Amino acid sequence: MAEATPLPLAGVRVLEFCQTIMGPTAGMLMADLGADVIKIEPAPDGDKTRRLPGFAAGFFAGFNRNKRSVALNLKSSEGQAAAHKLVETADVVIENYAPGTMAKLGCDYETLKAVNPRMVFCALKGFLSGPYEHRLALDEVVQFMAGMAYMTGLPGRPLRAGASVIDIMGGTYAVIGIMCALKEREASGEGQHVQSALFESTAFLMTQHLAGEAITGTETPPMPARVGAWAVYEPFETKDGRHVFLGLTSDNHWNRFRDKFGLDHLKDDPNYASNEARVAMRPVTLPMIAAIMKQYDHDEILALLEAIEVPFSPVAKPSDLFDDPQLNTGDRMLNVRMPTGTMTKLPRLPIEVGKHDFGLRRQPPEPGQHTAEALMEAGITAEELASLVECGAVKLGSV
Repeated sequence: MAEATPLPLAGVRVLEFCQTIMGPTAGMLMADLGADVIKIEPAPDGDKTRRLPGFAAGFFAGFNRNKRSVALNLKSSEGQAAAHKLVETADVVIENYAPGTMAKLGCDYETLKAVNPRMVFCALKGFLSGPYEHRLALDEVVQFMAGMAYMTGLPGRPLRAGASVIDIMGGTYAVIGIMCALKEREASGEGQHVQSALFESTAFLMTQHLAGEAITGTETPPMPARVGAWAVYEPFETKDGRHVFLGLTSDNHWNRFRDKFGLDHLKDDPNYASNEARVAMRPVTLPMIAAIMKQYDHDEILALLEAIEVPFSPVAKPSDLFDDPQLNTGDRMLNVRMPTGTMTKLPRLPIEVGKHDFGLRRQPPEPGQHTAEALMEAGITAEELASLVECGAVKLGSV
């Protein structure tokens, strides 16, 4: 069904000079929200992310839906001129190249500001302004640098998180900054420079641990060795050898679990009267809970826990999400084309805003798929386009 009303960012044009995940996430979020996002890729082969192997094989297909692709050779003066032509009608430029790269390509903030003073320019980097600003960084680098790897792994064995959480979060914060700048432009008429960074995004995630150390006066141990805030908050093995996470974080949770699973003898025990008291009893309580959970098969205990309304979860793998009933409700999974041509289900933008459909409008594009279309929209004639193709400044892709 066609969108009843325009998507929130309809009419906003974004040029995305980005690769890998951080910048493409920002571009994809804006595209999902309705912006016309034109991905500027290096001609002739396109974004190198398209060709990454191993665990990175899904990066391009995962973060480049709902965009158009223009392939330019920005190392040529003709390619730079074509980019500047696109900037004339752009509301936002996003870039996540290494520090100094955009200046070498003639597309840095000061240069593009002269072309279009209303443009909002967002740079996504490893670090914000300061002594580290010229350093290179990656998601995993800053996880180690800001304490996340330390907090995730076992003591003495720091470990990165199991997804590119900092890249994705840094891209999300970039969109917040862009939206602020677009709002201010309504009053000032001028664009401005916006920046988001990996390191500071990771440090922001450490807020709870920094505040905790200030309150307790002790260094926070890694999460696997943490002092629990709740009496029951961990995975347990079931009868059939699978695992279920159980969180009994309130008196109501505890009371419902206690009454359902035959722990009536603890009802008037002062050692179980509050969460704080139960935390002190963890050495006794956890083996007790483990024995109960071990009496039931995985699916059976999930049904019982759902019935008594306590927090629980199966211990899932990413592949389990393909068929998750919640994710597959209301077309919440999008059928996205992979580079191999196969289709797979990927989660859509995880928000609901009124009746808007933040769905799939464009499959991830082929390199340069929309080069001719976008450049001619910007005012480049067919003859000029042919000249740009002949000198190698642009690449026309298949539709």
